[in-house]
Amino acid sequence: MLFVNFEEVLKTYITPLNLITSWSIGSNNCSSIFLTFPQDFSWGVSSSAYQIEGGWDADGKGPSIWDVFTHTPGTMPADATGDVACDSYNRLDEDLYMLRALRVKSYRFSLSWSRIFPDGTRLSLNQKGVDYYNRLINGLLANKITPMVTIYHWDLPQALQDRGGWENIDMIDIFNDYCDFCFATFGDRVKLWMTINQPHSIAWLGYGLGTIPPSIKNPGIAPYIVAHNLIKAHAKAYHTYDDKYRTSQGGLVSIALNADWIEPKDANVPRDVESADRALQFQLGWFAHPIFKNGDYPDAMKWQVSAKSELQDLSESRLPSFTEEEKNYIKGTADMFCINHYTTKVVTFATGKLSPYSYDDDRDVLETEEPDSPTTPFAGQRAVAWGLRRLLNWIKEEYGNPQIYVTENGVPSPFPITIEDTDRIFYYKSYIDEALKAQNLDGVNVKGYLATSLMDSFEWMNGYNFLFGLHHVDFNNPNRPRTPKLAVSYSTDCLAKIRSASSVESVSNL
Repeated sequence: MLFVNFEEVLKTYITPLNLITSWSIGSNNCSSIFLTFPQDFSWGVSSSAYQIEGGWDADGKGPSIWDVFTHTPGTMPADATGDVACDSYNRLDEDLYMLRALRVKSYRFSLSWSRIFPDGTRLSLNQKGVDYYNRLINGLLANKITPMVTIYHWDLPQALQDRGGWENIDMIDIFNDYCDFCFATFGDRVKLWMTINQPHSIAWLGYGLGTIPPSIKNPGIAPYIVAHNLIKAHAKAYHTYDDKYRTSQGGLVSIALNADWIEPKDANVPRDVESADRALQFQLGWFAHPIFKNGDYPDAMKWQVSAKSELQDLSESRLPSFTEEEKNYIKGTADMFCINHYTTKVVTFATGKLSPYSYDDDRDVLETEEPDSPTTPFAGQRAVAWGLRRLLNWIKEEYGNPQIYVTENGVPSPFPITIEDTDRIFYYKSYIDEALKAQNLDGVNVKGYLATSLMDSFEWMNGYNFLFGLHHVDFNNPNRPRTPKLAVSYSTDCLAKIRSASSVESVSNL
């Protein structure tokens, strides 16, 4: 097994923060201020099971929808799979060593449902899968790192997809039983839970556009049904924790939502402003409004889909409705606001088509890139740091200033990979500055920031063509050696300042 002496490499790469040039964002002049992280601010990194673990059929693990999808010829660039990925299932000690060298306070990872329950149900319990996560959690705690656990991050057991997946209402109880097991098994040590990662992506990309597994293309009907079931599944799992485990375990439960900031094309045009808010409600409010506000979908969303459905001569809205009992059950089922954020979009009003039915056309907006910000290797994902500050403020005002964790934020590197990832440093510096300003200047209750990601990994539909890691992984080497990139030095410098409660230089636009 190949190990890298990270501490020696870090000595080579560490660069003083004041030698790093700020990435200028926006039209105003740059100015320097000093802002301070609170001592309890949680700085960390993130990952997910399918992206890093490998061991796709090891020790009794069952197949997930991503296993089946990537094993189908022609579905992935270069026929990439997560069969081995970073081989974290067999290289746990190396992952823990990287985390210790980074000096992070928290590590967000997900549980592979089909590693714990190979067919998705408790009767198929795989103890070796449970043992792996026990070793991971215990290893984190031994290194004074807080585990932040996502229970479901897209890798549904194929056996459950064969039963209809998230379109099947039975998934609510099936998911609850899986969560119940996880709470009971790991909850004595795990105190920060996220039930589901990016339900918007599951509903729209998985069941609307069909661009990710389970690859169902039903853009006007299935996303709304799936989202409805996901929301109710989350709420039931939250209540299970509340009723059975909160008193003894004292943890927090939430759901990891995703959102771009949506900027109106012209802030002086009321229709553009309304369109920007409507686009946010369709993306973030779709899930946040029921959970954090009143148990129901946003009014703008209900009105839009109902009006479109009527024009389509349908007898009822394509957006399902909650009963009053369900609204009361769903409302308030999160103890913190977890948000994944990468970029900003600009919108203006545009009348969407009536046929074929589509969630996208229901929004009545035209969405474009923010034109004045730096591009990134991902098409359509510009680095618009000021958008994070605006999104955090919008969440504060819309949902009553909840505790917010930025649970994903990062930028990819293209091939050929480079260890000297100065663009990534500038990205993180810019975005972290904006999170700090939201907290210190605007009064937003930002509790943590998790960089995406710990190391290069399988990047979903992009395979290994774009890599987000703070550490480079050589996927051509069977030992999967990890090497720190230059951004590691910036991260550890930030951590040193947080831990000493000293100030962090913020060089950005006010």
